Parts: sequence; structure tokens; C-alpha cells
Amino acid sequence: MVVHFLNQSTMARQQHVSCGRDLICIPDISNSLQMATYSGFDFIAMPIVHPRFKREYIEGKAKDRKGAFTRPDLILPSQDWSSLVVGKLSTWIQVDSPDEVVRKNSEGALMEELLYGSHLSLPAIMVPLTGPKCVNLSRCLLSHLQGHSNHQVWIHIPMVAETCAEGIIENGNKTVEGWEDEESDSWRWWSTLRTVCNHNKRLGIALEIPADLPAPDVIDRWLGEPVKCAILNTNVFLTNKKGFPVLSKAHQSLVMKLFKLDVQMMIAGTNHHPDKGIKAYQQYLDHLYQSQPPLSGVDAFAKGYEDYLQCPLQPLSDNLESQTYEIFEKDPVKYTRYQEAVYKALLDRVSDSEKETRVTVIMVLGAGRGPLVTASLKAAEQAERDVKIYAVEKNPNAVVTLYSLKEEKWGDKVTVVKTDMREWAAPQKADIIVSELLGSFGDNELSPECLDGAQKFLKDDCISIPCKYTSHLSPLMSHKLYNEVRLCKERDKSPEAHFETPYVVRLHNVTILAESQPVFTFTHPNPPPTDNSRYKSLAFNIEIESELHGFAGYFDTVLYGDIMLSTEPRTYSDGMFSWFPLFFPLKEPVHLLAGSKIVVHFWRNCTTRNIWYEWCLTEPVATPLQNINGRSYTIGL
Repeated sequence: MVVHFLNQSTMARQQHVSCGRDLICIPDISNSLQMATYSGFDFIAMPIVHPRFKREYIEGKAKDRKGAFTRPDLILPSQDWSSLVVGKLSTWIQVDSPDEVVRKNSEGALMEELLYGSHLSLPAIMVPLTGPKCVNLSRCLLSHLQGHSNHQVWIHIPMVAETCAEGIIENGNKTVEGWEDEESDSWRWWSTLRTVCNHNKRLGIALEIPADLPAPDVIDRWLGEPVKCAILNTNVFLTNKKGFPVLSKAHQSLVMKLFKLDVQMMIAGTNHHPDKGIKAYQQYLDHLYQSQPPLSGVDAFAKGYEDYLQCPLQPLSDNLESQTYEIFEKDPVKYTRYQEAVYKALLDRVSDSEKETRVTVIMVLGAGRGPLVTASLKAAEQAERDVKIYAVEKNPNAVVTLYSLKEEKWGDKVTVVKTDMREWAAPQKADIIVSELLGSFGDNELSPECLDGAQKFLKDDCISIPCKYTSHLSPLMSHKLYNEVRLCKERDKSPEAHFETPYVVRLHNVTILAESQPVFTFTHPNPPPTDNSRYKSLAFNIEIESELHGFAGYFDTVLYGDIMLSTEPRTYSDGMFSWFPLFFPLKEPVHLLAGSKIVVHFWRNCTTRNIWYEWCLTEPVATPLQNINGRSYTIGL
């Protein structure tokens, strides 16, 4: 029995739910732990100090009391302390009290309990957050986290504050009155605390789930936060016909979303089903966990890479490795769509009356290891059209595979050309060009520049597949991604440089704050004179108070006619995994009020050697221009 405090997304899905038992008072720790184990729980959450044992450091009868303030560490072996117990701070601690004596006594008790939790090597300590006044609490926590402790701090916070009667779903409609009140929005308490704590990476959330769930956008906002544990009180559960505890459909849906984020569960409160035992609650959550559909498609492909920052590929500057080609070639959607596009283009290009006499010249530009060549040959066979294919590839290592495929499978219909398409003196002009030079943001692997370089050997009525592509942007909130960028360190780069670099990311623990909007569009063929520099200003309306950490970049492309590929959420090509979104970070998070507006400016700048993006905000605040002159990130031509 081990509580899974490591990042579970880096491993295969656990066999059962990780579930703890929240205990208020424990006369015998060993016995309580054994009872929890017998009931199927993986860990317990218990007070570090007896709830009624107040200490006084300034004045009072207990000021000079001698003796230990809590039980000794010898009660459990160190392995149990470090894997089976989450510590809870005393609930009477009020470090933000206006009363100086209460505040100072609370500060002393807080630090005493945090340090003892570190001494026990507890994996996490739960700190209650009960209101908006938390600046001094934040200071104390940050001071402790800056020390030599290595445990997590779970901020125990309600999803909806008890003072907030509004903002709940009533009869299927969302009521929003009262959400502007600082007292009623518990997310705002958390936002204040994590900001004062400088977004410390060891801060997490123990989120208390209410019986009455808030509106969907309120729930989605929490799903972009570092929720480590979800606390379900027994009074949230209903009773089914057989007398067992169950959750409502809405709560089941929420729990399933939390499972996808590898959030651990915790049962709190007294047992309302005594004939079934407290174990019934754990068994029910485990049943929900086991009933998750198996991972498939892009979810299975991306398992372990959620929220993992990757530098975008630069295939013009770097030759791709064999395993990179192999991964992309397994995409079940992309090459099927390409084959359909070539098939339709051939039918439109060559009529039935000409098919016996006319040979269509197809040039696959950036052929890689040949999947587009194979797709084009299959399309020609399906369309009953004769073709001559040139497979043009600059990577000498991939060309080895192309020659082998020509000899063993393709035959004389295919001519392999080892060169950069921009430098090739083609022996004839193309009827159709086919390429897969698109990146996560559409143009970020320099498809425009490559295809413009091929313009000289295209017929005037040449068909380009793809013929058009558009990038898209959405604002997002993600404590996780912000910290991932902040933790990037390289010896020869300043810390700020990593915030001026876009990253390929399988977005997971994020909240998308508004629907995406189109940014840059490119079409092909693109007759000269060409100018691939771009500028676009976008405005997004924000419906709920939140925090902006950056932007998610997507793209969609028209291959031919009505055949498309898309990573944009509303038109996403289901099952396709060749591209993850691009993440453009902001150097500093920007707090957004409900009803506010984001205005972001994006540039695509070009020289004869490099391409780069620049970006900044002008609303709700103006921010410095990031990556000016490509000082931190460029794409080499």
C-alpha cells in the first residue's frame, strides 16, 4: 500500500483508484492506519497535533508549558510516515488574524507543525484556506517552502465557498450573482495565495467537492489548477436501491474528469451507511475508476507526455531521426486523408477520356521515408490514372529508405531526388505537388518558404496539397505549464529566454479561457512576389475571473476540396496524433477579471536566414514584447 504522490501521468494507468481517508482525531495512529488499510484506503490524512491542543507563545497559561506538543515519531516506522500519512494543520491557526496575539501564536504553531511534518518526511501537509485574507499565510508558507523541506503543501479549499449561494446550477441554468464578491469566490483566495507564493511548484490543491456543484465554467477553471486531491464528504453521496453509497450523474462526470488528471481521492465525514461500512465508499470510487473506457487514439499515444514541453522540430535545420519518422507514419488519419485528396485531385485533373493517354506528374516535396509517395500511388491506382512521381528529400538518411522502397515496391513510377526542393532544377513541371511540411502552428516548420522555393517548377494550373492552412490561438490558464517553463534552465541562456520560446505540448492540466481565433493564413501555389511576414491582433472576451499564462496554438488545413485536417478543438480530426498544440508562454501571469478583454498581438517576422514569432498584450495590461528580433528563438532557413 503506497500513496502515489509521484506524477502518475509518467506511468501506465494505476490498477485501482488512489484513495485516502480523512480523520479528524486519532486516539491510536497504528490502529487507525490498520483500519484504513482494511477498508481499502491507500493513506490517511490526520492532524499533526491534537485539534484541541493550542500553544501560546506570547502570553497565557500555556506559554511555559513543558513537554512534547505532539506524539513521537516512533509510533510508526519512517517508511509509513513518508508514504501513508498526509499531515493536517490545526484548524484554530489564524495567521492573518487582526489580533496580534492570535496572529503571533498562530505563526508559531504553524511553523512548529510544518517543521514537524518535514521531520516526519510526510509526503504532503494539508493547510486549510477559509477566506480571502491569506497574505500572511502565504508569506509563512513560502518562507517554509524556501527551506530544506521537500514535501508538498496541499491547500485545502472548498470548490464553492459556503457564503456563496449563487453561481450554482439551478434548473439547468447558471446563476452568476455574487461571484464578484471576494468573500464568495474561493478560487480567488487560491489565486491570491499562489501569486504571493510566487507560483511555487510544490503548492497543490486539496479540493473539497460540494453537494451542489457550481456552473461548468467554474468547474473547468479548477481543472486548470494543480489539484492533487479531491475531498468527497460522505454527505455528498446518495443511496441506491441496494443501500450502497453512490454519486449523482453530475458528480460522477466531475470525478471522471479528475481521474484523467491523476487526482487522488479522499473520503471525509462520518459513515452514513453503517451496515455497508466505510469501505463501501472506497469500493464505489474504485468501481468508477475501473469503469473508465480504455485509452485509445491520441490519448493512448500521448500517455506519459501530458503537459511535457518539447521544442518544435526544425526539419530544415536538422535531419529527423528514424524513430521520429516512424512515430508520425503510424498516424491513422493523416495519410488516409492525403490519399483521398490526391485521388480527388487526379479525377479533377484528368478526365475519363484522357486517362489512357495522359501521365500526371506528382512531386512529393519533403518525402521523408515515403508515406506520401505510397499514398499517392494508392490514390492513382484507385483513380485509374497514370502518374509519374518525384520523391524529393534533403535528408540523406531518409533517402536510403526511399531508394530501398523504389527498388522493392515502387518501381519505375517513382524517381528519388536527393536535394533541397528550393535548390532543385526539376526536369519537368509538376501537375500536383504533395507535402507534409506543416508544424503545430501550421507555418512554424516553414512550409511557406519551402513551397515558395518550389514555385519555379510548377505548372500555371498546378494543384498544391495542401492548398491552404491557417493558424489559431486560444488564451489558456495552467499553473502546471507556467511552472514547467520557469523550471527550464540552460547554462548559456537567461531564465527569461525560455518564456520567449514556443513549445509543443499535449495540453492536459489546463483551462482554455476562450474559443480560438484564426491568426495567419497561407495559400499555395503562391505566385511571386511573396511576403510571408504577418501581423495579427486578436481580442478575446473573458467570462470568468481567471489567470492568463499563455496561448495555445493550433492549425487547420485544406488539403484539397473539402478534405481537411485540423488540430483546432472545434474541427479536430478525431484520432489524428501527428501534431500536438503549440504553447506560447507569457513571462508573467496576468490576472483576468470576469467581463474583461484580452488583446494580444502576434508577428511572424522573416529574414533571409531565419523566421521567428513575437508577441505581447495590450489589454487588460500592456506587456513587454517577447522574443524581439528573435533573440531567444528562431526557425532556421
